[in-house]
Amino acid sequence: MAAVPRIRWAAAHAILTTDTFPKGAMATAEIDGVEVRLSGFAKGSGMIAPDMATMLVYIFTDAALPAAVLQPLLAASVDRSFNCMTVDGDTSTSDTVLLCATQQAPHRPVASSGDRRLRGFRRALDAVTVDLARQVARDGEGAQKFVTIEVTGAATFRAARRIGLTIGNSPLVKTALSAGDPNWGRIVMAVGRAGEKIDPGRLAIAIGGRPILADGGPVPGYDEAPVAEHMKGREITIAVDVGVGRGKATVWTCDLTHGYIDINASYRS
Repeated sequence: MAAVPRIRWAAAHAILTTDTFPKGAMATAEIDGVEVRLSGFAKGSGMIAPDMATMLVYIFTDAALPAAVLQPLLAASVDRSFNCMTVDGDTSTSDTVLLCATQQAPHRPVASSGDRRLRGFRRALDAVTVDLARQVARDGEGAQKFVTIEVTGAATFRAARRIGLTIGNSPLVKTALSAGDPNWGRIVMAVGRAGEKIDPGRLAIAIGGRPILADGGPVPGYDEAPVAEHMKGREITIAVDVGVGRGKATVWTCDLTHGYIDINASYRS
């Protein structure tokens, strides 16, 4: 997959609002040995949360696929990408993700989204949607840090995603991220507030790959200094295992800074 961080398409620029850069991504796949291409661009920076974000996404492919095949492929891909991303937990009414096929690729007809010949196409579509979702989270209004939250050990994928999004939407967590404060108590708070099943005695948390909490309690000999150093960076990773099952999900978000307040306090003035 080839990312396009500074895409020059006029349409990508035209849809921007408080975004600081146009967002684009491309990938290729094969159907019946025929190369097909996918290209997409997106807009989104504030009022971003799953399902009804102030987000516009347009993806195009030359694959000869009808709408009845494209729709379930897109729905599944969005569930693993844009629905796993949040900036501030707020939403609007202009959430749109479109997948359009020009039908120009000369491969044999495909009648079902479950056709084995679409395995590569599904992977390429996921690559584009995940890339764009990550770019939107990275460009959150006022954001200085891009945050990846990996939740494992949940009852289901949806439970893991809800836990991750609750962490990612917590103002207390997001301001700690902004300050570079490794306050794991705020993460534990968000895990509990998510309302999903967890095993407190098996809860584990790591930041930047360094274990902080294990078996429900602080790791013996825990040294906060390297964790605090990781949190000074522009990319932060948080891993949480809730100890009840095999459900897992990855969520992307950003920190909450004075810049977010400045943008939104003066939005109409």
